[in-house]
Amino acid sequence: MTARRLTVDDELTIITAAEHRERLLAALADGEGVRIDLAAVGDIDTAGLQLLLLARREGDRLHVPVEFVDPSPAVTEVLALTRLEL
Repeated sequence: MTARRLTVDDELTIITAAEHRERLLAALADGEGVRIDLAAVGDIDTAGLQLLLLARREGDRLHVPVEFVDPSPAVTEVLALTRLEL
């Protein structure tokens, strides 16, 4: 089983959340696992954080592994502020 890699290229905000949500749900529907590359995320807001939580919750619900890789400093900062671990 090979995990599908999704790359977030710039921002993970209210402006881009709907687009990323569609890509994420399609990848989860494949049932093969998803690796979400967060290295290039320059900006993340609460909508972006909600999307990451959705990824984890839906992966758990569907029994599909979800892995977050290479979180950018912006992602790391938001996770530290909210005391969340992905």
